[in-house]
Amino acid sequence: MEMNQKINCTVSSCKYNNQQNEKCMLQEIQVEPTERINTQEPDESMCASYKHIKD
Repeated sequence: MEMNQKINCTVSSCKYNNQQNEKCMLQEIQVEPTERINTQEPDESMCASYKHIKD
């Protein structure tokens, strides 16, 4: 089954962010927990595929 999911992203400092349409240009991303595990808030996870735009 082919998936046509899109990754919306507004992190302008990430090299994979297409700022014109606020989409991630990667086919997939790695999501990892932060140090704040089990907060039941969005900040307990992060995009581990992030690379700074200057990298």
